[in-house]
Amino acid sequence: MSSTTHGKAPYYFVPPPSRHPVLTALGFFAMVVGASQWINGANWGKWLLLGGFLWWLYVLYAWFSDAIHESESGLYSRKIDIGYRWSMSWFIFSEVMFFGAFFTALWWARSHSLPELGNLENALLWPDFKAVWPSSAAGATGSPAGTVEPFQTMGPFWLPTINTALLLTSGVTLTIAHHALVAGKRSRCIAFMWITVLLGLTFLFVQGYEYMHAYRDLNLKLSSGAYGSTFFMLTGFHGVHVFIGMLMLLFITLRLMRGHFTPQQHFGLEGAAWYWHFVDVVWLGLYILVYWM
Repeated sequence: MSSTTHGKAPYYFVPPPSRHPVLTALGFFAMVVGASQWINGANWGKWLLLGGFLWWLYVLYAWFSDAIHESESGLYSRKIDIGYRWSMSWFIFSEVMFFGAFFTALWWARSHSLPELGNLENALLWPDFKAVWPSSAAGATGSPAGTVEPFQTMGPFWLPTINTALLLTSGVTLTIAHHALVAGKRSRCIAFMWITVLLGLTFLFVQGYEYMHAYRDLNLKLSSGAYGSTFFMLTGFHGVHVFIGMLMLLFITLRLMRGHFTPQQHFGLEGAAWYWHFVDVVWLGLYILVYWM
């Protein structure tokens, strides 16, 4: 919410028709097509992916700018504030279900599919198959038919542990920034918001280095069986969410520097904080289930 008072705003505000949703969909479509073609060996795919990503960032900037203008113009009443809170709550709930599906897939593969593949009937078909999750026993990271190349699993030390410390610290600095704004200490709030943004950015760089290490040194790829696919899907999608959360926090920090938000009205910061703490909790689940188990 902006620094305008709820009392001056209309009871309810209906925005005009917007071009942003369809433009966002076009950007995502280009990114998906580009990524799929790049993975399948088409060199032009990476440029389409980059173009779709830059287009998405442009549309995101324009969309945020419109929403900020509406907020600062005094169009958002208490009714709109409640609507934003419910919308953010349901959005985060949908993200919980999204990651819940991937966590369930990981659990099902380890606890049900793998033991089933190791039963007596399948043992006759694949006598050299090891029905053991790769991180649970050495030597179980290849396939007898050679469809999956041998690889090494990713342990918790040290890159994942460093990233865990970075995210947990960012949750603390974000909470300090929020309390500083409530207390009317804008400069302190801005300083800790910048620290939070930098911690999120550092997390992404560390994860990028971790992926390079996985491909180069461990031969761990998206094609490395169920372990590789679940590892990269879970950590990759989480990395995307960290990037989106970092962008949210960056926009909020820039708005704070322009004098937006007050100690009484600042749901923009609160909503971004909800999302960032959700990202932290998901990472803790990833850290335990993917790297330790």
